[in-house]
Amino acid sequence: MAAEETAQTTVTAAERFDAALQLLMSGQFSALTPDDWKLVAIQGGMRVALVLVILFLALTFAGWASAAVRASLTRMKFDPTLTKFLAKLARWGVLLLAGLSSISYVGVETASFAAVLGATGFAIGLAFQGTLSNFAAGAMLLLFRPFKVGDVVNIGGQLGKVDEIELFTTSLDTFDNRRIILPNGAVFGATIENITHHPVRRIDIEVGAEYRADIDETRAALERAVAITPGVLSNPEPAVVLLGLGASSVDWCVRGWAPTPDFLTVKQALIRSVKVGLDEAGVGIPFPQMEIHVNEPIEMKSGKRAA
Repeated sequence: MAAEETAQTTVTAAERFDAALQLLMSGQFSALTPDDWKLVAIQGGMRVALVLVILFLALTFAGWASAAVRASLTRMKFDPTLTKFLAKLARWGVLLLAGLSSISYVGVETASFAAVLGATGFAIGLAFQGTLSNFAAGAMLLLFRPFKVGDVVNIGGQLGKVDEIELFTTSLDTFDNRRIILPNGAVFGATIENITHHPVRRIDIEVGAEYRADIDETRAALERAVAITPGVLSNPEPAVVLLGLGASSVDWCVRGWAPTPDFLTVKQALIRSVKVGLDEAGVGIPFPQMEIHVNEPIEMKSGKRAA
């Protein structure tokens, strides 16, 4: 019997608190009695204290959840950028759920709060269209992953090594040690060239040989040059291609494959091998030449300068 009376008293107190809170939030202060003020102060203080405890625990748990997601995805060898994004998403998801639960417990109707939040979000969306566009583009970059941290890329004419991919921006480090920060909206809408995506790359060295040189001897010299160059892969097989007959030279292209990290080093070595090989074979690299034919004789006149 006593338990039923206590429960009835508790329910009545809770209902009185909810009614008083509604009057307080609607601004009807004159309708509140001194007992209502006292009840709001006591019950409200207790609920606020409990909400603070909940938020503190939520912050702690959010940190644990983020660390757990990061550690789990790292063990699974997920992409570092995607791992970082999902860890942040787990943290903010826990905090959002805790915040909504706390608001509901205090007595604020979540439906009206959601309506206000939606209207606020719409206004913010209109004011920050570019920022939200960058956010959406960042999410798409993380989802489709046209490049990753460490790749060398050319994005809309900007060449550099990807240092960081955030939700709003992508950071590149150029080879002369400059930092370029690109908005993700521009990145996602631009042509992206991922230079280091494949493990091997082809090197093309175009060179012109003089017309008096024997074609077979020239080809043999170029084939020897590419064969002795360190770093050039045997598979795919190198090739020497006759491109055509130019205005002042017979044009060739020496093609070899190299591991992507060693591309520039091998390219320089191959250029040197081609030059040395042609010199040893006695094949010259001509300068652009032009022949002028005169159909009519030109009369040369001599004259004296005026004193």
